[in-house]
Amino acid sequence: MVEISDTPSVDTTEVGDERLEKLSFVTRMLKKPSLGAVVGTITVFVLFAFFDATPNHLWLTQTGLASWSTTAAFFGIMAVPVGMLMIGGEFDLSTGVMTGATAILMAVLMNNLHWNAWLAVFATLIFAGLIGFINGYVVVRTKLPSFIVTLATFFILRGISIGGVLLVNSGSTQISLTGAHYGGLHSLQVLFGSSFLSSSALPNGYSTAILWFVGVTLIGVWILGRTRFGNWVYAVGGDINAARNIGVPVQRTKISLFMGTSFAAALVGIISFAQSSSAVSEQGVGYEFYYIIAAVVGGCLLNGGYGSVFGAALGACIIGMAFEGVIYAGWDSSWDFTFLGIILFLAVAVNMYVFVRAQKARH
Repeated sequence: MVEISDTPSVDTTEVGDERLEKLSFVTRMLKKPSLGAVVGTITVFVLFAFFDATPNHLWLTQTGLASWSTTAAFFGIMAVPVGMLMIGGEFDLSTGVMTGATAILMAVLMNNLHWNAWLAVFATLIFAGLIGFINGYVVVRTKLPSFIVTLATFFILRGISIGGVLLVNSGSTQISLTGAHYGGLHSLQVLFGSSFLSSSALPNGYSTAILWFVGVTLIGVWILGRTRFGNWVYAVGGDINAARNIGVPVQRTKISLFMGTSFAAALVGIISFAQSSSAVSEQGVGYEFYYIIAAVVGGCLLNGGYGSVFGAALGACIIGMAFEGVIYAGWDSSWDFTFLGIILFLAVAVNMYVFVRAQKARH
């Protein structure tokens, strides 16, 4: 007796799970948001190595490396949290002035109020966290664009930095440590304002700002790639309503991201103050655009939900090489901005191409 089944037989020998389908190397690379930044970093480095006009081609020596990496470090410490915030779908235009305001606060607390250096650091971090919290809270509660909210913060902080310093510093916009001894200053300078790996070829060594840059980058990569919070960041930046529906704490995530940019700004302010033992009211003003450029060059889209903090760090390296490479090539430094504009335009074009290819590769 032969049984007849209503279910048609399926030959499973030729059907595979599409999730197990092997992707080509090119496809895997095109799915990485940092691809454009990797290519750009190599290209810019080679470009300035070719046009290096210094004796003995210093661009390819430790001197050249220390020069552009130190510049990149100050941009990169900020570019990483700014990139995370952009992935979360928001902007912070107060980051540049925050780096100066925190340096000013350090100077006032130590020089005018005679605080211990580490107590001043603690107070500066509290101040930065409060500013970040206010920015994030206002954005999530009022639904106002973060562009407008943080632009208002920019002007408020800039006014306080200039007017406040003029008020307490006898009409001068610069505050410098003038006393013979300040508690905790030496240890502060060792941790934030010193150098390492000095040698006969590089007597001044490499700035410790580079180590802070590497540390911030590694933390950012770990958070986005290995933690639940990293998933929340991508979720709120990609589709805030869908993120809320699946239980993502949208408000807490966005406020945390704003606080992250403020804490990073405080770190930059503390490092710059530790290096020079002084602060200027106009310090950091306008630098917020460099941080955004670094993040965009690194693969972060302006509409959120996509990007890479590793790419943002490489974007900062590109900016550092651009500023220093123009000098090594013997060009007029006025061309810095033209060079950055070209890089930004090309980066946006490449990032959009990579994003479209990555989306197609998922389907």
